Amino acid sequence: MIRLFKHYIPHAVILLGLFDIALLIAAGEFAWRLRAGQIGVSIGDFTNRLWPHAGFAAMILTAMISVGVYGPDSLRSMRFATARLLVAISLGIIALSFVDFVMATENFWRSTLAYGMALAVGLLMLNRLLIGGILGASAFRRRVLVLGAGPRAQRLRELGDRPETGFVIVGYIGMSENKPLVEEAIARSAIHNLTRFVENLGVSEVVLALEERRNALPLKDLLRMKTAGVHVNDFSSFIERETGRVDLDTVNPSWLIFSDGFSSGRAVSSAAKRIFDIVASALLLLLTLPVIVLFAALVKLDSKGPVFFRQTRVGLFSESFDVIKLRSMRMDAEAAGAQWACKDDPRVTRIGRFIRKVRIDELPQTWSVLKGEMSFVGPRPERPEFVAGLEDQLPFYAERHMVKPGITGWAQVNYPYGASIEDSRHKLEYDLYYAKNYTPFLDLIIILQTLRVVLWHEGAR
Repeated sequence: MIRLFKHYIPHAVILLGLFDIALLIAAGEFAWRLRAGQIGVSIGDFTNRLWPHAGFAAMILTAMISVGVYGPDSLRSMRFATARLLVAISLGIIALSFVDFVMATENFWRSTLAYGMALAVGLLMLNRLLIGGILGASAFRRRVLVLGAGPRAQRLRELGDRPETGFVIVGYIGMSENKPLVEEAIARSAIHNLTRFVENLGVSEVVLALEERRNALPLKDLLRMKTAGVHVNDFSSFIERETGRVDLDTVNPSWLIFSDGFSSGRAVSSAAKRIFDIVASALLLLLTLPVIVLFAALVKLDSKGPVFFRQTRVGLFSESFDVIKLRSMRMDAEAAGAQWACKDDPRVTRIGRFIRKVRIDELPQTWSVLKGEMSFVGPRPERPEFVAGLEDQLPFYAERHMVKPGITGWAQVNYPYGASIEDSRHKLEYDLYYAKNYTPFLDLIIILQTLRVVLWHEGAR
């Protein structure tokens, strides 16, 4: 994987994206030449069209990222990828048409966009059939050797069996006398020279998946591998990199303290984040005010009670604040006390079910963003009635309150909606990853990916 602004991106995604950019520019150029030939316009120099082609490619690529074209499902399923590609390119063309209308330019003629759309669909689908299949082959994946043969090694085996992973496990070494859980593991005593063994297998990375490190680390062997250019990684760091979450089953305070992350040099990033929150929330409130007013009236007509719902949540540094949402439940929804939402929750009103699916009920929260109590991106703020119990049952839960809560977040775009302790545990793993690896670049990815969640109702309940 490539680490870009502290966030890991698979090599296959980077390479596929670069090919997509080149093909989108080619589609734009072919579309221009085709239309120019039809109306008898001089083709001219390609360099004069480079910026419009770059804008075309950037808009389509942004739409592709937003709808999940580069997600694991799209990388392993051509049918899934085709559906997302069609949606992404359609959205990109609509956006470009709007830009052309507002700016009154001649860079994105409707006919040229129509040709470009057809060409882009064909070229990008072909790219996934050819390049995508090649990048997914084991020959193009990192070769990993696992030191360990217990439950952790088994978890790595299951992770490596997924089609979208960027690595292939070439062997397991049993480092203890215990019976191996991974049957094909080779006993350490059967290998005379571990460094030579690694070289012969062409290993690029060694992962320590030991259940007990005390007196079990082959320090001399690891040092030789490291100096020979083989990357050595521990289990928790490997899982964090490959899955985009912090594994609560294996991390401990010392790992969080000494591993990379939680950088203090965030003054500029935090200031930029706050400026973005102010500008974006003010603009969003202005643009969506008619939508809020419309659905506020529908909520009022649909059920008795106030239009807006105010609820106390836990925010930055565990300080409480009130969020405001359009009411989507009956007034007696919590007559028996605070409780988790559930699938097909009977407490949700008819109009409430719709506004939850398309996230319209969340729009008034932009007021909390404008006031500085929330951000657009961050861990979802939880209710104080649940926080005390979650902090007792989940390790490091309090650490999620060291960053400002958000309307959307890394957990929301990676994990489906959940309403249980186990779901909270999984979401906490993503929240810790965000708190540990926060950059404006990660915020941008989350904001773009939120469109995918809204369009396909992922996580809505």
